[in-house]
Amino acid sequence: MPRWLPRAMVLALALYACFQLGSWAFHQLISLLMNILIAFFLALAIEPAVGRMAARGMRRGIATFLVFFAIMGAGVGFVVLLGSMLAGQIVEIVEDFPRYLDSLINWINHTFHTELSRVEVQDSLLRSDWLRKYVQNSASGVLDVSATVLGGLFKLLTIFLFSFYFAADGPRLRRALCSVLPPAKQAEVLRAWEIAVDKTGGYLYSRGLMALISGVAHYVLLEFLAVPYAPALAVWVGLVSQFIPTIGTYLAGALPMLIAFTENPWYALWVLGFVVVYQQFENYVLQPKLTAKTVDIHPAVAFGSVVAGTALLGAVGALIAIPAVATLQAFLGAYVKRYDVTEDPRVHGHRRHGEAVLARVQRALRAKKEKELGAGATPPPDGA
Repeated sequence: MPRWLPRAMVLALALYACFQLGSWAFHQLISLLMNILIAFFLALAIEPAVGRMAARGMRRGIATFLVFFAIMGAGVGFVVLLGSMLAGQIVEIVEDFPRYLDSLINWINHTFHTELSRVEVQDSLLRSDWLRKYVQNSASGVLDVSATVLGGLFKLLTIFLFSFYFAADGPRLRRALCSVLPPAKQAEVLRAWEIAVDKTGGYLYSRGLMALISGVAHYVLLEFLAVPYAPALAVWVGLVSQFIPTIGTYLAGALPMLIAFTENPWYALWVLGFVVVYQQFENYVLQPKLTAKTVDIHPAVAFGSVVAGTALLGAVGALIAIPAVATLQAFLGAYVKRYDVTEDPRVHGHRRHGEAVLARVQRALRAKKEKELGAGATPPPDGA
């Protein structure tokens, strides 16, 4: 046996053990890493506001606290307002449920010539096996729901804590990062940081603009249908549909449909149809154009980055995909050498009529000249 073989086997086993340990640690810490990534982009988003307040003499810690306090205050106030509104609407739905049930039963009796009554329907529902099983499953799932809520609150607290430190200690973090790099690399890292701040701010600006447009459009519809709380519902639709990825559209549309149902069941169908149509318009027309202008990336790249981010990291990937791709594109653009584009009509996507006619004439003259030269040439003598 060669002397090097035992050492190679030990080294291979050690490398395999390190790989397995690293893979296990990564899977255990994936949730924390995702929270840190979200916190980093949140810190980049509030960096301009914190930087302006710090430039006026305020300490960065206090400035960051004020920004977070304003964000949390607006969020809590919005949730309390919608919660009280939703509670009132749920009470109204419960009180009017017998009237809705009577209308449905009368329509069924008139259409299908049956003789149903509300008492029979209520008794059959209360004595059904599926209702009993549903109640039992709901009672057993209360603990799971409570654990999920507590886990979500802890995750939210973790994100806010890391983002607070990233924003408040931004200069110290940049100094610590640059201290281990040579001067040339330090300039590149600082430039990448500034690009990330600009692109993240542009992305949030585009989402805020789309939230405004969505809110105005839904407000016009809800006001036209005379749905109560139209301004609050419009704000709900705008914010939730734009800042909650993947499921935000469905959450945003469910509440207006529920409240419209209390006024008229057909109004809920109108709201549903409008939400579906507007969502298609936003996905394929509005979002690519606004994202391309504010974040400066191609609409196809923006759409593809969201799809890829969702496939890789789920909702987190969909949220940070566009600013991350925009930052990478802007940073790498400085290292790509570009040249002046030739004045060829094909480069500009069309050819003018005069240029096309001139090109055809030139080709015809060239072909005629080549034909005359070929006919005028004398064949070589035999034996040559």
